[in-house]
Amino acid sequence: MKKVLVTATNYSKYCREGKQLLLDYGCEIIENPYGYAYPREELKRLVRDIHGAVVGIDSWDEELFKLAPNLQAIARFGVGVDNIDLEGAKEHGVIVSNCPGINTSAVAELALGLMLSLTRRIPALNEGTRRGEWARPMTHELKSQTVGLLGFGAIARNLAGKLKPFGARMIAYDKFPDQQSAGHLGVELMCVGRLLEESDIISIHIPATDETRGFINDETIAGMKPGVYIVNTARSSIVDERALYRGLKSGKIAGYGTDVLDRDPASGENPLLEFPECIVTPYTAAETYENYAATGIATAQALISVFNGEEPRNRLA
Repeated sequence: MKKVLVTATNYSKYCREGKQLLLDYGCEIIENPYGYAYPREELKRLVRDIHGAVVGIDSWDEELFKLAPNLQAIARFGVGVDNIDLEGAKEHGVIVSNCPGINTSAVAELALGLMLSLTRRIPALNEGTRRGEWARPMTHELKSQTVGLLGFGAIARNLAGKLKPFGARMIAYDKFPDQQSAGHLGVELMCVGRLLEESDIISIHIPATDETRGFINDETIAGMKPGVYIVNTARSSIVDERALYRGLKSGKIAGYGTDVLDRDPASGENPLLEFPECIVTPYTAAETYENYAATGIATAQALISVFNGEEPRNRLA
C-alpha cells in the first residue's frame, strides 16, 4: 500500500474524484485537517513513511526530503513551485509535477474582481453604506483605463480575454513575448519600463524567482503613474511590502488588491491593513469548485503514474 500525504486543504470536500482514484489504486491517504498549511513540526513527523504527496503552499526542502526516505513523488496542487526545492527533490530521487493551466480562469476572475473593487471602491462603499453613510465618489470606468499585464502567461492571457469586453486598453510585458496571442486579444506588448509608465492598473502575473524578488520596489513605483492601482494574484515575494506601504502612504499608489501577503494567514499587525485602499483576500484565487475538482484529478493521476513507473504529465524534476 502506498501512503499519500495531502497538505492541500479541503481535499475530501472538494476533490472527491481525485481522492477516489487514489483509494481505488490502494493508497492510504493522510489529509490536512486544518484550513491552512501544516505546522512545520507536524509535517516533519508525517513525511517519515509517505510515498507520495499532494502539496499545497507549505515548503518542501532538504530537511523534509532527508526525513522522507520512501518519498517517490510530489504533485503540486497548483502551478507555482517556489515552495519546493526542485534541485533537492532531484537529488533525493523525488519526481515533482505541477498543474499548469487548470486554475487559469479562477485566478483571472479574482484579478478582475480586485480591479473592479479597487477602481469602483466597492468594499469601502459597502462598509460606509452599512454605517448609514451616503458617499458619492466619482470613479473611472475600465474603458478609459490602461491595464498593464506584468507577465503574459496563461493567467494574464485569460484575464485579457475577460477584460476585452470592458474596452480597456491592454498592454503587457513578458520575458518571452507571445506575439500571436497578444494580437488575437488586442494586447500591445512593450518593454517593462514603458508598461510601468503608461498603466493606470498593473496586474502582476510574473513567476516568483530570485530575479523577480522585490520587483515592485521604491524604484519601480517611482516610474509608475501617480494614482496607479496594483493587483497581485501571483506571489508575495514579487512585491516589497515596505515600499508598497510608502507608495500607499504618499498617495502614489491609489490602491492595492492582493491575494498574497508576506505572512499568511494575515496578521492585524501588517501595516498595509491600515489602508482602506488595500483590499486583501486570503490566498483564495484558486479556491473554486471547478479548479479543485480538476486539480484533484490531475494530482492523483500524476502520483499514480509515478507509482506505476511511468512519467507524469508536467514533470518539473
